[in-house]
Amino acid sequence: MLSTQTFGDDTTLPPILIVHGLFGSGRNWGVIARRLADIRRVVTVDMRNHGTSPKTDSHSYAELAGDLSEVIDGLGGQADVIGHSMGGKAAMVLALAHPAKLRRLLVADIAPVAYSHSQQVMIDAMRGIDLAQVNTRGDADRQLSAHVEDASTRAFLLQSLDVKAREWRLNLETLERDMGKIVGFPEISGQFDGPALFLSGAKSDYVLPDHRPLIKALFPQAKQAKIPGAGHWLHAEKSREFEAAARAFLNV
Repeated sequence: MLSTQTFGDDTTLPPILIVHGLFGSGRNWGVIARRLADIRRVVTVDMRNHGTSPKTDSHSYAELAGDLSEVIDGLGGQADVIGHSMGGKAAMVLALAHPAKLRRLLVADIAPVAYSHSQQVMIDAMRGIDLAQVNTRGDADRQLSAHVEDASTRAFLLQSLDVKAREWRLNLETLERDMGKIVGFPEISGQFDGPALFLSGAKSDYVLPDHRPLIKALFPQAKQAKIPGAGHWLHAEKSREFEAAARAFLNV
């Protein structure tokens, strides 16, 4: 079972389940989860091979969706789901395989398609750190800066480093081996006929006009919106705007 954290206790409506992206964890969404918890119970998860959830030898979207299905069963059988990037793909597969388990679906800056990019460079960067020489997060950041120039990206990756234990809370071996599955999207039949919002960053190129026909074919009620000034990490870059969009969509 995945590791989860719960915020709020209002059970008038089904809970909001938040699913993070690759190399992330539930803690990345703590600020937004706490804010949304004023109206709903909110649950964040650590996906398999991330955070404090189990490390496994495979990382397919069918398995990720199955993990989320188990979490929702434990929450009463239905949830509103927010998924970002890898988590958005897992949420889409969940919605297509188990539509009754979702009341509403919010997909953050990802489409149900295969992408040509790889995140192997990030795995190489994390593996390039000599953990034996890490006593503080600053030590790790200085080493990581030789491989990752952007400070915000380094800060994001280092949230998954257990400095005291000198180990990553990521199963880098499995994530590397299954990177093709992670950037891909499985062939899957079915539709999710419930309300769906595909919310993108206006500066991101992850969701393109060419993707719209497929999105509408799989999610007939899908609506699309963009957050001005935001890129792929829209929930971190424009957290207030993301929160407002989520409230408007999920609290109907």
